[in-house]
Amino acid sequence: MLMSGGLGLTGVFLGAFGAHALKATLAAHGTHDIWETGVFYQLIHATALLGIAAWNPPAGSPAGERSRHWLTWTARCWSLGVLFFSGSLYVLALDGPKQLFGPITPLGGLSLLAGWGCVIAHALTQVRPASRSKS
Repeated sequence: MLMSGGLGLTGVFLGAFGAHALKATLAAHGTHDIWETGVFYQLIHATALLGIAAWNPPAGSPAGERSRHWLTWTARCWSLGVLFFSGSLYVLALDGPKQLFGPITPLGGLSLLAGWGCVIAHALTQVRPASRSKS
C-alpha cells in the first residue's frame, strides 16, 4: 500500500504541476500530451497497486504463499514500469535527452505489461477444477 500511496500522491502532484507551473514550458515544447500520458499511467497503476494490496491473502492462509508470489511480482513490475515509463516521459516532456530516455520508455512499458501478465498468472493459479459429483 505504501507504493500505491506514494505513486498516487506524486501522480496527483505531477498532474497539477504540469497543468499549472509547467503549463507554459510544456506548451512551448509541444509536450503537454506526453506529460499527461505519464501522469495517466502513473495514476492507473497506483490504483491497481492498491487493488493488489487488497487482493493479497492474509498471512498463514493455505493458498497465501502461491498467491503472494504472483502479487509480489505484479507490484514489482508495475512499480518499476511506472518509474521507467512515466519517469522517462516526464523527462522527455521537459526536453530531456531523447537518446538516453527514449529507449527507457518502452522498457517501462514492457515492465507494465509483465505486471499484467503476473495478474493473469495469479488468476490462473486461483482456478480450481470443478468438483465431480458422485452418482
